[in-house]
Amino acid sequence: MEKTRIERAIEYITKLFQGNGDGHDLSHSLRVYKNAMSIAKAEGQGEEEMIALSALLHDCDDHKLFHTENNANARRFLEQEKLPVGVIEEICKNINSVSFSKNRGKAPETIEGKIVQDADRLEAIGAVGIARCFQFGGSHGRSLENSIEHFYEKLLLISKELNTTSARKMAEKRDKLMQDFLKEWGEEMN
Repeated sequence: MEKTRIERAIEYITKLFQGNGDGHDLSHSLRVYKNAMSIAKAEGQGEEEMIALSALLHDCDDHKLFHTENNANARRFLEQEKLPVGVIEEICKNINSVSFSKNRGKAPETIEGKIVQDADRLEAIGAVGIARCFQFGGSHGRSLENSIEHFYEKLLLISKELNTTSARKMAEKRDKLMQDFLKEWGEEMN
């Protein structure tokens, strides 16, 4: 039985992220994909395959992991799949809209871009977000205190910048969990 394009994309990123353990890895990409598909279903909008591929490939060229230009890793897969140039460009545009630091305060133009951006940002908050914050911090030599600063610099700001109603609803519980965690952290540190 022939594999689907989504299955081939998962195989591609499995190889690409092999050995990475800083929080921007295969598991992260798969969770972003799952989030994106949940948001798309709840919103009842967006082209499903474009959302799926954008989510799965969103970190293929992340500057923290790869020294590529113009989405080279994502494009390699999409071109191997013989997708039309316009579709490849739209997926790359969605991928480029994900980064929080590069897109602070900017909403993507398309519903697909909005869904993928929200899906990735949901990954940065809640229990998974807390774990990833310390995973990334530890792999980059940050102290616990430096990692806690990241909550105030980024993580607590995320829920206010989500695009879709579904993502904002999903963020409520996650945001509260982070606030409770920080309160407990403060009590234990004093």
